[in-house]
Amino acid sequence: MAVVHAGPTDSWHGVIKPESQFPPEAGRYHFYVGLFCPFAHRVLLVRYLKGLESLIDVSVVMPYPKGNGGRAGWRFPTSNDEYAGATVDKLFGSKDLHELYFRADSGYEGTKYSVPVLWDTKEGTIVNNESAELLRWLPTAFEDVLPKEGQKYELDLYPAQLRSQIDEISEWMQRDLNSGVYKAGFAETQEAYDKNVPVVFAALNHLESLIHRNGGPYILGSHLTELDIRAYTTIIRFDAVYVQHFKCNLGTIRANYPVIHEWLKNLYWNVKGFKETTDFKHIKENYTKSHTKINPLAITPLGPYPEVEEGINLNFAELKPGSVRHPIVLERQAELYN
Repeated sequence: MAVVHAGPTDSWHGVIKPESQFPPEAGRYHFYVGLFCPFAHRVLLVRYLKGLESLIDVSVVMPYPKGNGGRAGWRFPTSNDEYAGATVDKLFGSKDLHELYFRADSGYEGTKYSVPVLWDTKEGTIVNNESAELLRWLPTAFEDVLPKEGQKYELDLYPAQLRSQIDEISEWMQRDLNSGVYKAGFAETQEAYDKNVPVVFAALNHLESLIHRNGGPYILGSHLTELDIRAYTTIIRFDAVYVQHFKCNLGTIRANYPVIHEWLKNLYWNVKGFKETTDFKHIKENYTKSHTKINPLAITPLGPYPEVEEGINLNFAELKPGSVRHPIVLERQAELYN
């Protein structure tokens, strides 16, 4: 039997599956998320795309501030009217997210109280708080409970014939793009920033070419996969936050990456679930009002406008791929992907 939680400094790694500690049951599990967080956004997308809304309810933390000067984790509003889109803790009425972690392990010594958290109301504990693990198994976890028909049931985000490609791409996408923006944005020295920001744009250059080569409208061509979820939750935040707040300003998605831009617009406007789980107010106010070292005055920029442009060209063959051609970016791209 796999270890769900190895000790006070470990995350939780449970899996919902039949005949296990966590069997699939409607109404048994509860998600704690932040609409600002790209990693929590992954599970919200799976929940919507796979039709799990009626099976798993959600509590939503506020995007700022963290309680007790940051030491207590994200706060819940005192009422559902305090901050639009945020909710009270529907299970326990908690004030701060750290209370959930100590309910699951009173001796928890982890360094952060992160979202997402999947809670089991019967066992009274956390099932899993690792978004990459949840993204992998959540899409099929409730197959015994869902109706055995319909587009949402049939959607396979990790199809057997594409798994080797998904695994290979996921590795560099997480390292260089999903985590890469944070390595650049949280850099505390010029040297660290100069080292990390070119890697982000090397990854974007590579992704631009990959989508174009596969013909769109998704990263691997005609099949929506977990890669599109992984990439979307970072790229939808890119022009709005990462360009200015994390100083990833060698280029923008809308100006420098025409293929990624069409891919992004198609997901946002044409694929139900992507627009519905994206909240730019939560996203922008979280980064700009909770990172006091980066933005001490907590001023949130108005732009970009519009947040996502309209008008979509799904003929990817006629698009000319773009890139950021800064010499160091091209050097990193050749090192990492060629």
